[in-house]
Amino acid sequence: MNHSIYSADRSTHLKVVAVALVAGIAVAGFGISARTGSDEGLTQTARVIKAGKPVVVTSSDASLVR
Repeated sequence: MNHSIYSADRSTHLKVVAVALVAGIAVAGFGISARTGSDEGLTQTARVIKAGKPVVVTSSDASLVR
């Protein structure tokens, strides 16, 4: 038995590709189902904040009376 992938025959290469393809599909399916299936109210929603009055920020502590 030779343990080198370089000297393996065609059927061995096809088996390796098939196993890798099935494993990739399984991982992708598990990731998609885990993402969409565990909705426990943890969804994020966007809130719109309206701009208020303009504010001036300065570095001095002096108050200005208008």
